[in-house]
Amino acid sequence: MTKSVSPSAKKQYTADAFFAGVGGIELGFKQTGEFRVVYANEFDKNACKTYAENNPNTPLDNRDIHNVNPDDIPDADIMMGGFPCQAFSIAGYRKGFEDERGDLFFEMLRMINHKRPRVVFIENVKNLVSHDHGNTFKVIREALAENGYYIKWKVLNGKDYGNVPQNRERIYVLGFKNKTDYDRFTFPKPIELTRSIHDIIDFHGKKDEKYYYREGKQPFYDKLVPAITSQDSIYQWRRQYVRENKSGVVPTLTANMGTGGHNVPLILTDSHEIRKLTPKETFNAQGYPADFKLPKIANGQLYKQAGNSVVVPIIRRIAEQITKAIDDYPDTREFNQPKKYALIISNITGRYEGKSYVVKFSDDINELALEAKDEDIPLIDDAQYLKLVQKK
Repeated sequence: MTKSVSPSAKKQYTADAFFAGVGGIELGFKQTGEFRVVYANEFDKNACKTYAENNPNTPLDNRDIHNVNPDDIPDADIMMGGFPCQAFSIAGYRKGFEDERGDLFFEMLRMINHKRPRVVFIENVKNLVSHDHGNTFKVIREALAENGYYIKWKVLNGKDYGNVPQNRERIYVLGFKNKTDYDRFTFPKPIELTRSIHDIIDFHGKKDEKYYYREGKQPFYDKLVPAITSQDSIYQWRRQYVRENKSGVVPTLTANMGTGGHNVPLILTDSHEIRKLTPKETFNAQGYPADFKLPKIANGQLYKQAGNSVVVPIIRRIAEQITKAIDDYPDTREFNQPKKYALIISNITGRYEGKSYVVKFSDDINELALEAKDEDIPLIDDAQYLKLVQKK
């Protein structure tokens, strides 16, 4: 286990980050005081500007992950990332292991297998579980389990687990190399939402004119005026009508806020003017601290970055739980090259929560069938698994 010692003699766990974006995942971990990032990789040049602005001392690698040699990156206790969700078949899964330049999940898996971090942390869209009829997550889950990790996953909403007034559901996947860490880890429990949209959005002050919607400026302005009437709601223009989010929270922010359309949420100011959220306010809605810096780049890029990012307080709470699970326990498990077949136990407690790990490896599939029978474990095939995922 790789540790570092700060001047206060406080031991910190180390982290490698991939698909780092603007650094939201790393920020949540660093806020605990228990982790420091020793390497970050991000290919998008504009995201790199925001990352570097806020993390000047973190080594930032802007190469495409396909071109990264795992020998070039430092060992770390935890490896983290939020790779883009891509569909791939069982055939693609097999090909992925043969072709190291496969899709992005397998590129991260290549790093995991080479560095063998104690913990793997993955954040992704909620629908990762059901994406491609359940096959995508089946591949990810099996790939991590077959490579020696005990897996837990759960979908958490920012407003319920992060005290952030945004309706944002994301799946968090944790992989532990040690069974003891896995057993000790639990996801954080829900907390009361005490922060409102008025804590993250400035309804009072005057902003740059470019954020305001005016008569003659937008052709649909006359449809906004009668619909946008409350300061306790957030609104969205949906091509032909106005959608009011009456829940009192910001709707899920998306990367397409930066596409130049009208996807940025709208509010009614104290002066009864209609304007869209500023980039800073969208970062506020993700739980970023007030001192988080935004570089002087196009607003479209900043909106995209906010929409692609994470709810920082949820990340911090999960990081705290990870610390509780691994503190005072040594990283002792060595993982040998697996055999041809694996008996994987999956406990799926709902559509968006579960756990999974390999019970036994063998070159004889019949041996694993007997093991399952002796342990009274029902065996299911690929088709049955996918049907179960879709049902739940």
